[in-house]
Amino acid sequence: MPTSVLVVSDTHVPQKAKAVPGVVWTAVERADVVVHAGDWTGEPLLDEFEARARLLIGVWGNNDGDALRARLPEVARTTIEGVRLAVVHETGAKEARERRMDRDFPETDLLLFGHSHIPWDTTTPAGLRLLNPGSPTDRRRQPHATYLTLTLDAGEVRDVVLHELPVAARDRTGVLPHPRMTT
Repeated sequence: MPTSVLVVSDTHVPQKAKAVPGVVWTAVERADVVVHAGDWTGEPLLDEFEARARLLIGVWGNNDGDALRARLPEVARTTIEGVRLAVVHETGAKEARERRMDRDFPETDLLLFGHSHIPWDTTTPAGLRLLNPGSPTDRRRQPHATYLTLTLDAGEVRDVVLHELPVAARDRTGVLPHPRMTT
């Protein structure tokens, strides 16, 4: 049975953003599985994700303190719909990333990661799919804040969509209109 997955990372609430955009919360509540690849920076945000997500898979990031590290692993691994999934915050420099991840995650089909705030989608020589959702709250040098959705079904990763949140559309409530979808 197809499983819908929402992937976010680097939310940095409340340090860099006051809140997660409303459109992301809507996507959280619709997804079968929610993955957060670290740098939450606030324990109340983890509590809110746990309350809203049907199933949450999360890891801690380099900006997460002791309280979050006590509740979350550095690396999370699971199998969903026949896809061997791993989540980690950091993968190191983009140079030679594919070779390093083949070495570090040999029994993995899909590796979700964060840290750079830069969306990433590549496949390694061994066939490992690498995805970074960027950040829905701190776009840094990127033109848009972003998050990912995808479907896991019968051992395949399908329907990967990078959702762009329009920068100018943000209002005082932090609620954004529905994002423009890209592939």
